[in-house]
Amino acid sequence: MNTFGRLFRVSIFGESHGQAVGVVVDGVRPGIKLDKEEFVSDLSRRKSGGLGTTPRIESDDVIIESGVFEGYTTGAPILLRFLNQNTKSKDYSNLVVQPRPGHSDFTAKQKYNGYNDYRGGGAFSGRLTLGMVSAGVIAKKMLEGLHFDTKIVNLYGETNPDKFNDILVETVKNKDSIGGVIGITVKGVPVGLGEPYFDSLESTISHLLFSIGGVKGVEFGIGFDGIKMKGSEFNDPIIDATGTTKTNNNGGINGGISNGNPITVKVFMKPTASVGVPQETYSYRDNKISTLEITGRHDAAIILRAMVVCEAAVAIALADAYLVNKIYEK
Repeated sequence: MNTFGRLFRVSIFGESHGQAVGVVVDGVRPGIKLDKEEFVSDLSRRKSGGLGTTPRIESDDVIIESGVFEGYTTGAPILLRFLNQNTKSKDYSNLVVQPRPGHSDFTAKQKYNGYNDYRGGGAFSGRLTLGMVSAGVIAKKMLEGLHFDTKIVNLYGETNPDKFNDILVETVKNKDSIGGVIGITVKGVPVGLGEPYFDSLESTISHLLFSIGGVKGVEFGIGFDGIKMKGSEFNDPIIDATGTTKTNNNGGINGGISNGNPITVKVFMKPTASVGVPQETYSYRDNKISTLEITGRHDAAIILRAMVVCEAAVAIALADAYLVNKIYEK
């Protein structure tokens, strides 16, 4: 479904080349300062135009339809909408008969019996992440005192940021794409967020992160590198009465519940599926494997614009967990 959350509820809607995309956010407390300017910073982080990003540039001007009055939230559901004004639908017509490898073209067509809007990926387009980023802005306002630090920690296997630009230049030149790993650290998280088992904090954060197209892996704390450690090394010794730990191999979560230390998450974003390199893949029109050459405007490294989307996903999960946790307050 297109809705997530128990008390802080987020519902996204729209298609890439439809009239608009947007989001409905429910469960927002009244009295939060919120106007169009509040969204500018995070929406700018998602914008295209730089090296390695799509040439499709939209204004991404947020239209606040409801839930805000005289600059403050009212407590009613907030509806945010973004118009699609720069579309080239003809670039996608050939993908109906020859779906892109690694993309949702095939699975969407099969699942929805061919009635899906295929233009620009339709409802599976990264364009819909505008809604998640916007919901993340509101979520972070619900989470006063938390600090988010998000960056690329690995690009195409390279961990030295000084070399990222050269990698991007070469990738764009070759009309190909690359992926990488995003690192997110959240400081100031209180103890107690998250419910045992099915709504553990790892579960809800991962749920939202995996809803982002292109995410193929999520790690908390030291993650898979912990395979090289013994329990005595992996454990995080508590060094004071507040629960501060000497190390943070568990990524700020124990038993599915935040322990007060920074939450650390790493997210693997795969290379963009749409590439300009000719690929040999099945064609329904020819009834055989034939060459597919993808045209259109696509990101060589979607990870560049996905950082703020992943950050928003973590914020949304934390905002929902924050509201749920209030039932335990004395």
